[in-house]
Amino acid sequence: MRLTPAQIDTIQSTVHAVLGEDAQVTLFGSRVNDQQKGGDVDLYVETAQPDLMKKIRCKVSLQDQLDLPVDLIVKPHGDRSPIALIAKQQGIRL
Repeated sequence: MRLTPAQIDTIQSTVHAVLGEDAQVTLFGSRVNDQQKGGDVDLYVETAQPDLMKKIRCKVSLQDQLDLPVDLIVKPHGDRSPIALIAKQQGIRL
């Protein structure tokens, strides 16, 4: 995984502060692979009450703090969409 402990802490604390303590965060995409370079931070988040404005606030806050582009997908708990299945199968829970 190509995130530092400080970056992981920033992601977890920001997601929980903005989207709620029940939010479950999964890193997926290129940052999961230690052999790749660069790339944005792809995050899949499940929460009880997805809210578009909170998602936007969270994304902007993460990009500002990490100084990296962030793709943020927010879905309700138990979502079974194709992106949810990919993130859960190939990702790393933070």
